[in-house]
Amino acid sequence: MNSLTRITRGIGVAFKDGRVKGILAFTVGMILWASVFYHFVEGWSWLDSIYFSVVTISTVGFGDFSPETAAGKIFTMVYIIVGLGVFVTAATTVADTILSQDDKKAD
Repeated sequence: MNSLTRITRGIGVAFKDGRVKGILAFTVGMILWASVFYHFVEGWSWLDSIYFSVVTISTVGFGDFSPETAAGKIFTMVYIIVGLGVFVTAATTVADTILSQDDKKAD
C-alpha cells in the first residue's frame, strides 16, 4: 500500500475517532469565537477575522493584520497562549490516530 493511500485511510479513521472529533470541534470553536471578537472589536470583515484567527492559532503569523485596540491586543495574547496548546493538541491527536492505524496493521 502506498504512502498516500495509508495517509488517506488514516485520516478517514482519525475523523471517526471521538477524541479527534472533540479536539477539532474545540479548535473550530476557538477560531469562531476569536473571529467574532475580531469582527466586532477590531471592525474587520468576517473573512479577515477568520483568516487572522486561523493564521494566529496555527502560529503562521504573516503579519498582514494586527489588532489596533488595547482589547484586541490583550485578547490576542491570551488567544495565542491558549490557542497554541489547543492547535498543537489537535494536530498531535490527528497524527497519533493516523500513526496508530499503521501500528494496528503491523500487529
